[in-house]
Amino acid sequence: MTSFINPRRLYTFVLWLLLPYVAFHLLWRARKQPEYLQHVGERFGHYTVGSKHPIIWLHTVSVGETRAAANLIQQLQKAYPQHQLLLTHTTPTGRAASEQLYGNEVLRVYLPYDYPFAVANFLQHFKPSLGILLETEIWFNLIHACHVKNIPLLLLNARLSEKSASRYARFPHLTQMGLKELSAIAAQSDGDATRLKNLGTPQVAVMGNLKFDIEPPATMLKLGAVLRVQWGQNRKIFLAASTRIGEEALLLQALQQINIPNMLTVIVPRHPQRFDEVANLLTQRNIRFQHRSENLPITDDIQVLLGDSMGEMFAYYAACDIAFIGGSLLPYGGQNLIEACSVGKPVLIGPYTFNFAQATEQAVECGAAVRVRDVAELTQIVQNLFNHPEKIDAASKAALKFVNAHRGATQLAMTHIAPLLPHSQK
Repeated sequence: MTSFINPRRLYTFVLWLLLPYVAFHLLWRARKQPEYLQHVGERFGHYTVGSKHPIIWLHTVSVGETRAAANLIQQLQKAYPQHQLLLTHTTPTGRAASEQLYGNEVLRVYLPYDYPFAVANFLQHFKPSLGILLETEIWFNLIHACHVKNIPLLLLNARLSEKSASRYARFPHLTQMGLKELSAIAAQSDGDATRLKNLGTPQVAVMGNLKFDIEPPATMLKLGAVLRVQWGQNRKIFLAASTRIGEEALLLQALQQINIPNMLTVIVPRHPQRFDEVANLLTQRNIRFQHRSENLPITDDIQVLLGDSMGEMFAYYAACDIAFIGGSLLPYGGQNLIEACSVGKPVLIGPYTFNFAQATEQAVECGAAVRVRDVAELTQIVQNLFNHPEKIDAASKAALKFVNAHRGATQLAMTHIAPLLPHSQK
């Protein structure tokens, strides 16, 4: 009997059962980030913004995807000037990053939850000529609605970890239905492509990773030079970027063991709602620290700078000597190390990097990054690098070479987009 049940209808039924949790989730997240209660109507398909021009729609979930799309957005604007670009997001930080990066050049809204009525309202309101989902965004009702309305929908820069693949494999019929209704799929790596094929989609191209094509903004490089002066030209600067819950405590433990006179550690939590939490941790440990938001020169007695600002990560990378990429000391899966490499900074990465497995392995192999097993080894590596500046210089050159060798994903993405747009390029 179960074989006659449409798996997408069962999926939708479960979504309806979860509706009370959806409301609770927004309220819960709003405790620390009130922005979650803004534009709530958009999450259910109600919109006030629009455009008289045909729309190309990109779904960039949060900050990482929004940044990664920069070069693709630029190429789309150049190739299809008659179209208006629409960016959809899931998180307030992604939406804020879009505002900072692209201003009024694009429209931005939240993607609706995957309820049929909300998806229908979204597609009816914007009537996109083409849609692009980035990384691992497989929403079955959204995909089906685009398929029914003959709206080309692509999954580009697709990334699928073994853990995520196993989760989708539990629902083979639903997953196959969704993947087969996409107009095209292009994965970041051979491994990602293989995992997608194993889920039941026969045609998966490999395009590389859009993050390699990102160009450090000139404004951020200039700001980085200013920050370096504020922090101290002659100080050793160790950056802990995109740290997650529990990692700051481990890093502070490591700092006590590093014997580098006058070293300044810059800690930038991944999520802005944790700025106060990390500040309290520093206070409890009697560590002399200062807030980046104060925008003041750093005196010699300051041990830690708390990076409590938004959209300045490239500037932080430009200003530091060595960058540790957070989310990797504990099993979060790691964050993007490519941005640090693109600025030519040596990268340290922990043992948990399944979110960026291939890029991390490639960076380690070519000497652009060093993997550490734990906080004790992190301490040793930081000490060793600062005691041997020539190693920092070699790793910096390797980082730039690593990024330059893997560029080109944007152009491959454009080759998948071009045949599907109803209007010819101009």
